[in-house]
Amino acid sequence: MGNTTSSALSKEILEDLKLSTKFTENEISQWYENFQKQCPTGRITPEEFEQIYARFFPDSDAKSYARHVFRSFDANDDGTLDFKEYIIALHMTSTGKTTRKLEWAFSLFDVDKNGYINKTEVTEICQAIFKLIPKEEQSKLPEDENTPEKRANKLWAYFEKKDNERLAEGEFIKGVIENENAMRLIHYEPIKQ
Repeated sequence: MGNTTSSALSKEILEDLKLSTKFTENEISQWYENFQKQCPTGRITPEEFEQIYARFFPDSDAKSYARHVFRSFDANDDGTLDFKEYIIALHMTSTGKTTRKLEWAFSLFDVDKNGYINKTEVTEICQAIFKLIPKEEQSKLPEDENTPEKRANKLWAYFEKKDNERLAEGEFIKGVIENENAMRLIHYEPIKQ
């Protein structure tokens, strides 16, 4: 066995996570304990990630969105997330408007990982986002964004690209930063009760 799955989180990773996320040492340690219980192998599979993610969205279908999130954080493409990839995934999807979050959003939308986003990919992610929105909330959406396709069209329009053109990361980040609405359309914020 060795000490690779030691129950204490290495100081290095802890420091690193404290710097790159807004979580406290206590929170991170607590999650690590849970992580160890749920994932004794130290790795999370896409299925396990979907289950964890589903808890954040009890009223909707988070499956396809969770799968895209998983893909975007599986940095080494090995089909699993380790603890660090997992915490960064939770952090990125739950906070802030920072450039880092937008870099992550870009990788979320870059479904085929070729370094560009096209309108088909935007539509695919908008479909996944839409499934996160509870039905009763969907019915209250503005007329020009009440279907995944309309949402994708509205979002794509902010980038001033033709339907067959593609978008590089810098253009994506700039377009979103310059448009409050684009920022809102690239993810789903559950309405605070």
